[in-house]
Amino acid sequence: MLQFQPPGFRQKNTQTSLGTIAYYTQTEVVERSPIVFLHSFGGGSSAYEWSKVYPVFARQHQIIAPDLLGWGESSHPARDYRAEDYVSSIAEFLPKVTREPAILVASSLSGALAIRVAIQHPDLVKSLFLVCPSGFDDFGEGAGRRIPREIINTPILDRVIYAIGATNEFAVRNFLENFLFVNRDRITPEMVNAYLASARQPNAEYAALAFLRGDLYFDLSRYLPQLTTPTAIVWGEEAQFTDVRLGQQLSDLNERVQSFEVVPDSGVLVALEQPAIVAGLLQEFLSAEK
Repeated sequence: MLQFQPPGFRQKNTQTSLGTIAYYTQTEVVERSPIVFLHSFGGGSSAYEWSKVYPVFARQHQIIAPDLLGWGESSHPARDYRAEDYVSSIAEFLPKVTREPAILVASSLSGALAIRVAIQHPDLVKSLFLVCPSGFDDFGEGAGRRIPREIINTPILDRVIYAIGATNEFAVRNFLENFLFVNRDRITPEMVNAYLASARQPNAEYAALAFLRGDLYFDLSRYLPQLTTPTAIVWGEEAQFTDVRLGQQLSDLNERVQSFEVVPDSGVLVALEQPAIVAGLLQEFLSAEK
């Protein structure tokens, strides 16, 4: 999906035990101060989610923006995905693409996974900048389930639901408008096409359905108190499924969360809806970390 990346970026690939991970980085090699951007989960997700933010930092930092396994241009193994698959594959990926501990920038479920990676592998992670991080079963409340379990667990029917809900232009635009963005006027044809291109990859339904079924959910509140990595959290004021109150509850669990910023007039995809604000907040965080 290089066609959706900003100028000056190229696609590279690296192998992990679960498959090939495609990632995007500068054409001009920069090997200092790596920042790794991890996208959220949901039909059509990919590294494109951060593509309006990471070019801002390309002169000063090595930028690594992967398509996680099962998404975008990365391998799409036909498997029953679990959260542990992503924790292990991210931990395996990081030392292959960076020479020093990375700043992890992640959103939604990938933000929660990044916390687990930082806890299990503190030597790989310098700091965390997270947007709406959630395990979607935080404090034992299943915030993310939108389709009844008995329906989404029905063979064939689950594939039909995915095809109808994620692989046609009307459905993708409708979901962005009604669930992920606050202001529909900010949704561009490029955004819709990028989500469609990812959702239409062969076997893309496996990872997406694992998310919809709740197979990837976990209670982030059980992990956050263990975190020792400097962390900043940003939350879209009108994020659906995981609202601001949840974000504040989670951030209060650990004093290593140095800041909790709420971005007005934004949903959960803050990096796409308000990229300039997110870039500014990330710059402040990086400056404070020096």
